Amino acid sequence: MRENWKSRKGFIFAAVGAAIGLGNLWRFPFQAYKNGGGAFLLPYFIALFTCAIPLMIMEYAFGRKIRGGSVKAFSTLKKKLEIIGWVQVMVPIVVMTYYSTIIAVSVVFMFFSLGHAFGIINWLSNPGPIMGMVTGSAKNALDLGAGISIYILIAVIVVWFFNWFIVKKGISNGIEKISLIFTPMLLILMIVFMINAARLKGATIGLEALFKPNFSKILNPSIWVSAYAQVFFSTTLAVGVMIAYGSYLDDKADIVNSSLITVLANASFDLIAGILVFSTLGYLVTNSGVKFTSFGTGAGVAFIAFPIAISTLSTNIVIQGLLGFLFFFCLFIAGISSSISMLESFTTAALDKFDIPRTKLVSIISIVGFIGSACFASYAGFNYILDIVDAYVGNIVIAGLGLIEVVSISYIYGTNKLREDANAFSDFTIGKWWNYVLKYFTPVLLGIVVITNLFNLITGLFNKNAVEIASNIIFGWGIVIIMIAASYIFYKKKWTTNM
Repeated sequence: MRENWKSRKGFIFAAVGAAIGLGNLWRFPFQAYKNGGGAFLLPYFIALFTCAIPLMIMEYAFGRKIRGGSVKAFSTLKKKLEIIGWVQVMVPIVVMTYYSTIIAVSVVFMFFSLGHAFGIINWLSNPGPIMGMVTGSAKNALDLGAGISIYILIAVIVVWFFNWFIVKKGISNGIEKISLIFTPMLLILMIVFMINAARLKGATIGLEALFKPNFSKILNPSIWVSAYAQVFFSTTLAVGVMIAYGSYLDDKADIVNSSLITVLANASFDLIAGILVFSTLGYLVTNSGVKFTSFGTGAGVAFIAFPIAISTLSTNIVIQGLLGFLFFFCLFIAGISSSISMLESFTTAALDKFDIPRTKLVSIISIVGFIGSACFASYAGFNYILDIVDAYVGNIVIAGLGLIEVVSISYIYGTNKLREDANAFSDFTIGKWWNYVLKYFTPVLLGIVVITNLFNLITGLFNKNAVEIASNIIFGWGIVIIMIAASYIFYKKKWTTNM
């Protein structure tokens, strides 16, 4: 008998935890910063209501209707489309291999923060050397002999242990229980850090840089593409997670309201992260004379800028260390809440097709995943290959899958039937506008995003040297080909369960 979520609250916390991840902390703030500041919020919120919410409703409703993950969902639509379901759930498995190494750095910094508190190592005011020691360096993506980070490798074991331990227990006893603790804890910690950051000297300069509208950019099509890409990727759509989570919903669950809560909670976290990041950067710009992008626009913000900011909150090294520990524990929670949803996406799909015990399946995936993460723990892997794989999987595969998904479900299953399913037990209902959005508006927009991203990746190769071109072909297009090949192998295997 298929499991169900024990409570609506547990489901919402799990879904919100899945959507909120480490990427939110820096992706939204810097997308807004470079795309018109406050002016970016207009296309961002339009994207929420014309793309994220309609797609979230669609995935929850279809998952519940089919009572299965992506593989079963697409196979039900049309047998040959099953391969699309497998490609979808390959995405979170690939993402987990490198995402776990970023979470691992949070684990390492948690322990270094405790070392700071006990006076063993004084690093928060100058995290650069520590970051360099942890992540190492390599000449390029092909410099595979540069070495491996023992710090990240050991911490990755911790990350995969948590993934394995939580997901093997199932939906209600594993993911739901931990989400009821981790998600509210994450939100509370982030709000506390946001409030404190907003009180720092220079915070207003940072917030002005982030939110001051530059309406001259609002008519630039690339701003709208960026807004839709941000909303689409930050809500964990089109990778099988929300279809899998929807498949465990009760027959009388409120689909529409749950979708609204999930998307808007994720958007709230984007805004909280924006205020936190740029208040902190405003402080550093004011007191250190650096630029807003001095620490990069990615993980450098969390692992370089924040330790410096934390060191200024108190002259007491014990308090500094404990605050550092809390902050990096917060990042760890954000990472784990997302990674367990990724692992569950593939697990649900495989359990639907193959008669295999959950514990055995999760154990196999976790071992394979750890081996993949070990590759990204290498200096070349963490510093170069990670970015290449992320760019190709995120910009081409995920967006492309979203386009295929919305067209397939809308035209083969039918938006009218799906709307009736979603409205059946919802507090408030969606009208026919939802049909038109899914059948016409969203496909066009996702098509533009896919074409734009593909064009940028291909033309970007002309500005690269021979090693960079080879790296993109091997680790970019190579991983795409491997995902499709693996999906085809799983697709050709016989079903051993009662579909």
